[in-house]
Amino acid sequence: MRFSVLSFLTSAAAVSAAVIPSSSSAPEKRGGSISVTPHDSYSSSIGVLGCKINTNRAAYWPSSPDCNNICVKVSANGRSVNLLKVDQSGGAHDISYDAWNYLSTGKNATEAPTAGGGLAATYEDVPMSECAHLLKDGKHLAFAAANSMNFITSCSANTWVGKNYALYNILNTQCTWGYDELCRMPDPSQGNQPICEHTLGLTVALKTCPVYNIAYPTGKLSIAV
Repeated sequence: MRFSVLSFLTSAAAVSAAVIPSSSSAPEKRGGSISVTPHDSYSSSIGVLGCKINTNRAAYWPSSPDCNNICVKVSANGRSVNLLKVDQSGGAHDISYDAWNYLSTGKNATEAPTAGGGLAATYEDVPMSECAHLLKDGKHLAFAAANSMNFITSCSANTWVGKNYALYNILNTQCTWGYDELCRMPDPSQGNQPICEHTLGLTVALKTCPVYNIAYPTGKLSIAV
């Protein structure tokens, strides 16, 4: 199953409209049997920046991403992958094409791409420590400062996201607009808008941290836009 990449305006709207199911500090662990399908265009309804994670290991599932259960383990054919659950699908259990291809064949999508539909699999929520290698800095989940605050503020300080998020002055999840710079939350007396070195949310072309998609079913790399 293929989905087109959202524009930065559409991504921002999706973030604002995202339903946040829980900010509890005591996450409910889930698991079960599912059918996973390939997704070849990176997006994130909660504003997670593709240039700061391994986009070949992402999950796009019917349930909304929440403040604790970000890391999920999916297994099929005797193989397993850990995925970051950063987007909400229209109903399918989509996963990154490369992850789907690996579960199907044991090979990466760029090495030996294949085609197919739903793959019988099982999943379980696992501790975020098991997905640390999917974060570029190994510690923080990076968000677009200009359009992720609805989700960030829904996560209490006791949740994993509340303790481990980072804000960047990058406008869209494909990292093509803005500045690759860390921002910070102000003191309450200064308001509630993130403070960055440059003006927040500018549509300045960003070319230093591209996000790559792997096309289904050819396995060809392209820059996400």
